[in-house]
Amino acid sequence: MKRIIGAGVLAGLVGLTATPVAAEEPFAIAIHGGAGTITRATMTPAREAEYHAKLKEAVDAGYAILEQGGTSLDAVTVAVQVLEDSPLFNAGRGAVYTWDGHHELDASIMNGATAEAGAVASVTTVKSPIALAREVMENSVHVMLTGPGAEAFAKQQGLELVENSYFNSKSRYEALQRMKKQVGNPQDKTAWQQLPADYKHGTVGAVALDKDGNLAAATSTGGMTGKRWGRVGDAPIIGAGTWADNESCAISATGHGEYFIRYHVAADICARVKYLNQDIFTAGDAVIFDVLEPVGGTGGVIIVDPQGQVHMPFNTEGMYRAKRQAGQAAEVAIYKN
Repeated sequence: MKRIIGAGVLAGLVGLTATPVAAEEPFAIAIHGGAGTITRATMTPAREAEYHAKLKEAVDAGYAILEQGGTSLDAVTVAVQVLEDSPLFNAGRGAVYTWDGHHELDASIMNGATAEAGAVASVTTVKSPIALAREVMENSVHVMLTGPGAEAFAKQQGLELVENSYFNSKSRYEALQRMKKQVGNPQDKTAWQQLPADYKHGTVGAVALDKDGNLAAATSTGGMTGKRWGRVGDAPIIGAGTWADNESCAISATGHGEYFIRYHVAADICARVKYLNQDIFTAGDAVIFDVLEPVGGTGGVIIVDPQGQVHMPFNTEGMYRAKRQAGQAAEVAIYKN
């Protein structure tokens, strides 16, 4: 429904005959490309420009859909696919390696209007995991599919499949070797816990509000560098890494997934908005800084609410992120300050 600016107010302002004027409903999109130890000292100007360009491309792609009256689901899907297609981010093409030297990808999507959701975990040959997650939501009777079963469904739905080597990259392979050297014995839990945060982070995601007032969220990841035994993080888990509810907010998370699962981060933030009547700034900060940080949970989230407000809190040194709200230019940022 269009909101109507008060006719009397308009008449008083312009001294003309009062005429109702319809105001456009708000719309907005925010994206992230992962959080972690991201500093200017470790980033070349050329590399930083690459990140800025790709983040802007992704947020603009989603914004274009919203501006034309498209759905929030389409906007988050397209934005995430732009990031999945880039080797800069730990999702799709840029997925990290498992301990055994291959790639296992996860993704999820949620419709805030209906509470429908779709998720996939440990897929190895699907070019766009977020596309598969959406197929699960819209064309299956399930919410989450994993491994070979998810890939069989992808083939049935006609999605593009690739060899696992499609996700190979020199930089990710070198990161795996460094990580193995630091850990030594893969059974040493303490060594795993002491790894730098960058080995535990890496996700892409998008949240959006469309002109019809519907929220959506999507998240995709290559997981944790050196993960074993089919480990699955928070990205494909509804309520942990992804959440959308038209009555509260839409969220996509990035960070140390084990903590985001244990503290059901995405759903917790939206529950605070819905049941405690907190705004997204208060709720987001409370969970990221007061709940997660004291227990060692590092990372961040992107949030959009039904009014088109955007908040992107994180407790790491940086988070690749961008937002664009109705009638405004894209805002892209990487570092904390």
